[in-house]
Amino acid sequence: MTIASTARGSPAGVETLIDQLRARRRRVPATGVLMAVNLLVFLAMIGFGAGFLHSPNDVQLAWGANFGPATQDGQWWRLGTAMFIHFGVLHLAMNMWALWDGGNFVERIYGSGRFVALYACSGLVGNLVSLSTQGNQTVSAGASGAIFGLYGALLVALWRERHYLHPREFAWLFWGAAGFSVAVVSFGLLVPGIDNAAHIGGLVTGTLLGITFYRPLRAAESIALMIRLAAAGVTAAAVCTLIVNLPPPLYRWSEESAARDEIAQFLDQEAAMGDEWSALVARGNQRELSFAQLATHLDADVAERYERSFDQLSRLPVSPALPSAAAIRLLRGYADIRREELHVLAEGLRSGDPKHIDKARELGKQAAELGRQLRPAGRHGNGNAVGEAQR
Repeated sequence: MTIASTARGSPAGVETLIDQLRARRRRVPATGVLMAVNLLVFLAMIGFGAGFLHSPNDVQLAWGANFGPATQDGQWWRLGTAMFIHFGVLHLAMNMWALWDGGNFVERIYGSGRFVALYACSGLVGNLVSLSTQGNQTVSAGASGAIFGLYGALLVALWRERHYLHPREFAWLFWGAAGFSVAVVSFGLLVPGIDNAAHIGGLVTGTLLGITFYRPLRAAESIALMIRLAAAGVTAAAVCTLIVNLPPPLYRWSEESAARDEIAQFLDQEAAMGDEWSALVARGNQRELSFAQLATHLDADVAERYERSFDQLSRLPVSPALPSAAAIRLLRGYADIRREELHVLAEGLRSGDPKHIDKARELGKQAAELGRQLRPAGRHGNGNAVGEAQR
């Protein structure tokens, strides 16, 4: 459905709906501003390293995507910021086309202020529905929950004005908007990664608020006050019900972020400790250090740092549900083995007992095996195990 094509639904000489609306309001500034904000946010994300065609979950989360463990960890602003974030240029382009197409009608019918309220409320409630149904499983972002709200409000307006439109134009516009909505929701049922919860939540919210905010082209088509109040009441009751019944998050994002920071810090320190260890061994091989001196340096300079790392990792309040929990457990084991290996090696160097040297070698093999297990987890644990949902 496009603005230019509405004339196809109206016979020659009959004023089309868009002509009537343009006489009422020539420009749609709020639609243009919303499109510009979405585009600027996307360009800013690109400028800071996000992918042009697709961005991973970590990038989306950093910019404010909706995700249960983060949103419900006190970051409720994500319900709003997620409306302006897109996973890639195709995702953005499709949403901006739909926003321009629907906004040209809805802003002219409802006025700019009510149009913005429809957009914001539909997007917020759509994100709340998404949070309620799949918040722990997916990172969700996109404008289409808000855009579906605009289409819901448009359907209300078209239905109220149906007697004043030529039947062909009404059928073209109303069933075009309804068909578009049904097609997108159906597509979301067939293709993974589409946030239908936000789509449906936004559509229902936009329909109810469309009744509440409706501005008729003709006074005779105004909606009774009681019906408006009832629609607003149903919307408010639905929002309260959603908030009260939100499922608890599987974990707290602040704890996961702290775990990721600790992992990154340990890996940075591990590289430095490995270099220092190698440098000490090289000095020992070059006879710059005696065995006793080498042992003292290994204990004081390297083993002590593994000790501190182990203590820091042990103090983390790691919930088993954290994506990084497995990586933290591996790091604790790794640091503990390295610490013991260095102490045993130092004791062997001091005493000259080959049994200590052999035990240190065995501990080194165990640490190396743990190190290989750590590599797939990477710096951020298993944080990308959650899915993504585009809107």
